[in-house]
Amino acid sequence: MKKAPEKHRILILGASGFLGHAIYKELGPYFRTYGTYRTSTSEFERNKQFFQYNVEEDDVYEILEACRPSIVISALRGDFHAQTIAHQHVAEYAVQYNTKLIFLSSANAFDAYSKYPSYELDKTLSHSIYGHFKIKIENMLLRLPKKQVAILRLPMVFGPNCPRILDIKQQIEQKEPVEIFPNLIMNVTLDKKVTQQIHYIINRNKTGIFHLGSTDLVHHDEFIEDVITLLTGQKVLMKHVYTTNEDRYLAVLPKFNKLPKHLQITSQQVLEELQK
Repeated sequence: MKKAPEKHRILILGASGFLGHAIYKELGPYFRTYGTYRTSTSEFERNKQFFQYNVEEDDVYEILEACRPSIVISALRGDFHAQTIAHQHVAEYAVQYNTKLIFLSSANAFDAYSKYPSYELDKTLSHSIYGHFKIKIENMLLRLPKKQVAILRLPMVFGPNCPRILDIKQQIEQKEPVEIFPNLIMNVTLDKKVTQQIHYIINRNKTGIFHLGSTDLVHHDEFIEDVITLLTGQKVLMKHVYTTNEDRYLAVLPKFNKLPKHLQITSQQVLEELQK
């Protein structure tokens, strides 16, 4: 009788964060899923699948040794230098044990290009410290064997209780102006959709670079105004921020690694989910 394939063991670095936790909840019922958390709470301390991990102080190798993952998903946040060292250690481990790495990158890997949306094979170039950091990790991982790496470039990720929505709610409550960028053309996505896309990438053993933004583009000011309309009937103060006189793009669109229709999303669907 043919032996059933072994279930993946998955380690999510940054599983207590907004997106990391959503990924943990999506994958947990299907795989042996472990996660790291930084700040102690009873929820994480009680959960035997979670390891406390401070990227600035702790060595990720100990956690890798403890749970021997076949897949590592990095949704880490924290000091960029410490994260770089952590990803070097994860990459070394991956080479040794043939582990697959899924890295959550960002549209900011292209924030120096403002004239067009960006596609998977476009050259990365950034003017921001955050974008530089994401590119550095991407380049490090792209030196590994192709079959071991998936890089997921994300635009702004929304969800009912995402940090951006909580910030906007707080600003409304405190009668502070909400910043909007009228000249910024972007795409967006939803936490729930990203977790489904990651699940699919794991199940189908997909590798390479994926652009996981909405299929359409939106102006930042219009989208945030729509979000505010969903949150409140009040009149809200807006602070218009003009970084340039012309429209600039910060959008990641797929051309080569397109996911099936049911895993694609539009900006309107993001708004509809926020309304629930």
